[in-house]
Amino acid sequence: MHDDEMPLHDAAGRGSLDEIVELAASVKDVDAEAEGRTALWVAVYEGHHDVARALVEAGADPWRPMMGGWSPGRLSLAGPEPGLFDRPAEVDGLTDDEAEVVAEARRLTTALGARYFDGMGMACVAGIDAAEAARRLEITAEDVDPEEFLDEIDPFDEKNLNLVGLTDVPGGCVVAQPWGPMPQTAGVLKPLAEGTTCYGLYVNPRSGNEGSSVRDGEIAGWDLTPGAADTPQEILSAFLYRDNAVARACAAAGLRLAEARAITGPPDVWARLPERLVEPG
Repeated sequence: MHDDEMPLHDAAGRGSLDEIVELAASVKDVDAEAEGRTALWVAVYEGHHDVARALVEAGADPWRPMMGGWSPGRLSLAGPEPGLFDRPAEVDGLTDDEAEVVAEARRLTTALGARYFDGMGMACVAGIDAAEAARRLEITAEDVDPEEFLDEIDPFDEKNLNLVGLTDVPGGCVVAQPWGPMPQTAGVLKPLAEGTTCYGLYVNPRSGNEGSSVRDGEIAGWDLTPGAADTPQEILSAFLYRDNAVARACAAAGLRLAEARAITGPPDVWARLPERLVEPG
């Protein structure tokens, strides 16, 4: 790729229509790739549809496969405007499995909404209930009303660093802390994921979302952002949940929440982690 074509990707990511029109007329290759994707792919992924149309008018190919085989055009079929481009007869639409993933993403993001807190942490655990999660973490429930207790908690009190909420949800359970990262630490995630899958998320107020995945007690990854090495399924998931990291963590664990209570509170039960789990690592 030529150096003068990188600004095209930057403008596509920002949704700068006037800049795209000017740049597309001057670059040598409007379909030049950076990190495995074209400027058109970036525009579709970020939801900048006017920019995407302008790039196609400038000669960009919406059906050129990239990023795990997803072309910009096929990716747009999973988005809010599936008719963004005219699909040629020889290009397949979404498979039944992909359409099911899209439908669940729309349901889940609607169910969870967007009321989350900077500084919150959560662990989405597949296949076990809150009681089993408590057993694995060796924690005991607080003898309090979960809803009243939430109003009384001082998140800045050090004694509450080990306090987490546990809630049963369809497909598993959620361990959450509205004011801290404890559910997303290795000491909590590893025992939760013994024989199953667990996805953690910390909404870091300084640096943004920090995701992690654990399978059968072993850390599998710390980055939920799509890259060139991601599978087609992971790329589709990242696209569908790009504006809702909480929903993506739930979906990654196969949890089918019907509401946000497990995350925003009050949980089914409040419990305290043993001190050994509060230590770093």
